Amino acid sequence: MEDNFLEELLKEAEEKEGLRSEAYFDLLLIEIGKMKNQIAYNFSEAEKEIEIINRFVLKKNSVLDEKIKFLERKLESFIRERNVKTITLPNGELKMHKKPDKVEISDMELFLKHTTKDLLEVIPEHYKPSLAKIKQWLKFKPVPKGVTVIEGKPEFSYLLNNEKEESNAGTKTTAGIAA
Repeated sequence: MEDNFLEELLKEAEEKEGLRSEAYFDLLLIEIGKMKNQIAYNFSEAEKEIEIINRFVLKKNSVLDEKIKFLERKLESFIRERNVKTITLPNGELKMHKKPDKVEISDMELFLKHTTKDLLEVIPEHYKPSLAKIKQWLKFKPVPKGVTVIEGKPEFSYLLNNEKEESNAGTKTTAGIAA
């Protein structure tokens, strides 16, 4: 009802546009304010709808994600049963590869008492174990005291053929599961 009244006043004012009264221009300001409020309302409603859609998509995708993980476990089981490193299939490739061993300093004081300079990085006024040098050392010599070796575990991964094409184009998308 108020909108019709304002529209009638606006029409009346437009008819008397020749007069260019302040009332006419004040009505224009009111109309602009209403339109801006409508724009803000539209954005607010759109944001609410977007949030509803995002929650819906997250729920649907979490179900799919669980199904993917289940199928990945089946693929990993299959390649482990075959006891091979690679299986090439028409739609992709399954792989098993051993992750490298990790070195961790479990007792710094014990390590520093029994180590040699070969296993240290010298930083002025400071000694820091060089994990890379310790890993190299372990290839030929026993584990230094105070060092724990965490053995790398086999890791399963797969690559779908369509992902191979994408990775050749510059974007690599692979999935992997740690054993």
